Amino acid sequence: MDLPVDEWKSYILQKWSLLPKSIQVTISTAETLSDLFLHSSSLLQPEDEMFLKRLSRGYLVGKDPNAPLFYREEGNKKFQKKDYMGATVLYSKGVSHSRPNSEDISLCYANRSAALFHLGQYETCLKDIVRAQTHGYPEGLQPKLLLRKAECLVTLGRPHEASQTISDLESNFAAKPTLAASQFQILQRTLCRLKVKVQEKGNLTETSPAALTKAFEDMDLREENEQISNTSSSVSLCMDPLKGRYLVATKDILPGELLVKEDAFVSVLNPGEMPPWHHGLESKWDTRATNADLYCHRCLKHTLAPVPCDGCSYAKYCSQECLQQAWDLYHSIECSLGGLLLTLGVFCHIALRSTLLARFEEAGKVINKLCGEITNRDICLPESKNLAQILSYDLGGESKKKGKTVETPIPGCDINGKYENNYNAVFSLLPHTGNHSPVHKFLCALSVSALCRQLEAASLQAFTTGLKSSKLKAAAAPMLYPELNIWGVAMLRHMLQLQCNAQAITTIQQTGSEEHLITDSRQVRLATGLFPVVSLLNHSCSPNTSVSFISTVATVRASQQIRKGQEILHCYGPHESRMGVAERRQKLRSQYFFDCNCPPCEREKQRPLQGPRWEAFCCHCCGALLQGGDVLSCGSTSCTESVSRDHLVSQLQDLQQQVGMARKLLRNGELERAIQLLLGCQHDAESFLLAEHSVVGEIEDDLAQAYAALGKGTGRSQPPIYRRVSEWWRFATGHPVLRWAMNSSNWPKSSSMGKSFSCFLALHRATYCSFIRLFCVFLFFLQCF
Repeated sequence: MDLPVDEWKSYILQKWSLLPKSIQVTISTAETLSDLFLHSSSLLQPEDEMFLKRLSRGYLVGKDPNAPLFYREEGNKKFQKKDYMGATVLYSKGVSHSRPNSEDISLCYANRSAALFHLGQYETCLKDIVRAQTHGYPEGLQPKLLLRKAECLVTLGRPHEASQTISDLESNFAAKPTLAASQFQILQRTLCRLKVKVQEKGNLTETSPAALTKAFEDMDLREENEQISNTSSSVSLCMDPLKGRYLVATKDILPGELLVKEDAFVSVLNPGEMPPWHHGLESKWDTRATNADLYCHRCLKHTLAPVPCDGCSYAKYCSQECLQQAWDLYHSIECSLGGLLLTLGVFCHIALRSTLLARFEEAGKVINKLCGEITNRDICLPESKNLAQILSYDLGGESKKKGKTVETPIPGCDINGKYENNYNAVFSLLPHTGNHSPVHKFLCALSVSALCRQLEAASLQAFTTGLKSSKLKAAAAPMLYPELNIWGVAMLRHMLQLQCNAQAITTIQQTGSEEHLITDSRQVRLATGLFPVVSLLNHSCSPNTSVSFISTVATVRASQQIRKGQEILHCYGPHESRMGVAERRQKLRSQYFFDCNCPPCEREKQRPLQGPRWEAFCCHCCGALLQGGDVLSCGSTSCTESVSRDHLVSQLQDLQQQVGMARKLLRNGELERAIQLLLGCQHDAESFLLAEHSVVGEIEDDLAQAYAALGKGTGRSQPPIYRRVSEWWRFATGHPVLRWAMNSSNWPKSSSMGKSFSCFLALHRATYCSFIRLFCVFLFFLQCF
């Protein structure tokens, strides 16, 4: 979903192929982004816009008055089957389609509070009860809502509030008796039970895992960098004419040290699987849960009870505060464009949102910078040869006002040489205009142009009035039409930047039920963001840092010791533990436009016949690595053993069948039989597979699951153990928790074990699965004892 939907891409590709050769050449050879944008936008015809509108209408992002009843009834079915999580999602969808202060929204909120109560989410349940009452929940149904509120308060250890709620309920019923006799008796019994609970509870305090999460969120940099915001003083920003900007260590850095903690300048939630609705489907209302239903569209926090936008059914937030912030910053403009933005893709959405956020900085400087983008060819293409002009360019010409020219040493820095998380830094990220294909640039330019036309057609006063806001320091804005040209060029620049500079914000999602001992989990892309400081990190296929995310905050930690003067490196995706050198280089060249010459790539170039070790075979005589083509020979000089590759592949396939049978036994709960079969598989694997082979890891993973499910040596039930841990282990050097945990210098001292261990478990809470937590616990006690 980064780029526009396939139908729009195909349409633009056909349009490009029908253009006269001379126009194709004009667009292909455009020297500035301004020329590219203006030439392309002049080719956008009304029929193109109509086609795009038809595609956009396929996304049902408006509020459908018939949807709340449908979702409420579907949620009730789930509730009756005790699928409270499924019911919660469906009630939330009903809330999203309801108008404020309507019976529909109050009923959906009330029903969702019931599901949340059964899920043990008492605080959230209380918030939904308040929301239901605020939006006009029917008076005749109030008693059961107040009973639920009292139950929550008692369970949370807040007896005084519970007593007040019970008193209100009794007073309310005495004044307006609306229940039948049988219901009244049930109410009386429930009230008596609650009163007893209130007396028993006393003033108990609620314990919440949120405290652990906050412990991590409050972990700040030990000493912040004066040159680079959100960065440790242990690193420095440098500039090289060939490789551009990069970070180096200013002193020796220990493994686990926090180097960067940066909130995204801009982020957009990846909507997940949201296929457009087509006429003729049985139901136009989707009952599946997607990222858009489960995560806040501003801060990306997971939420079971989202608060929807009043104007559309798509945007949802974790709280009223997040909703209001998003509305003030960008959603007031994006709200009516929901279907169009989903059609044009995440990159186009980020491009728009970046320019909207730019209005809240020093707008005079922003406008000057954008105008410079249109009028100055050298500034427009930062990757051009005129490096001197780039380095001496500053945002608002402040140095000229003082009567002298001061060169800014590094692009993105202010006149004082500081690099911050702001629009100036985002703007300085390279768009690599010359490296993108002509048709890709045409697609991006026409998509941005169509978006600008929609903004103009909507008489977008927010663009101009926003610039006059009291939050801004600039004077009056230019006229709407020329201003949209300026913002259009900026959006095109951002859209081209994103291929090389966007960060995939990831999280761990569990599949299967928590009730099962053995479940699955996977790392998924939650959102896409721009992090100006993180974007300074260059790539290595064997990096010395790891990047993880908590909501919209990226943290970069050293994964190994980094010496003073050594470059701080990050992996862009292709890692030596997961891909061979040829595949890594191809991926990096196609997406990031460079040939990787990092040490692992150089090493592997010297031995091209050797495949990756996670696919390698070993000699059954001496255990050494087997090498070769159709016939593999032992790599040991003292061994002359050789074997056919086909024979080993056939042996591997037989082994994988046995492992598959063991997994079926695991799923069926036949743990002892599964263990015996897996032990046999492990013995067979050791005779011909290298220890790093992925199948060896999978077998060990399955054995760990089986032993954990049996609870050997513990006498208590185990937390869920996740499958495919071997995949995690193969890139353990890239996973923040494992990488951090494997360095003993990071472990807390045993003298303060309880407190330190709680803080440790808070680390990267949103990114680890239960297996990783269990693994870290094991390592912790191994170090302590």
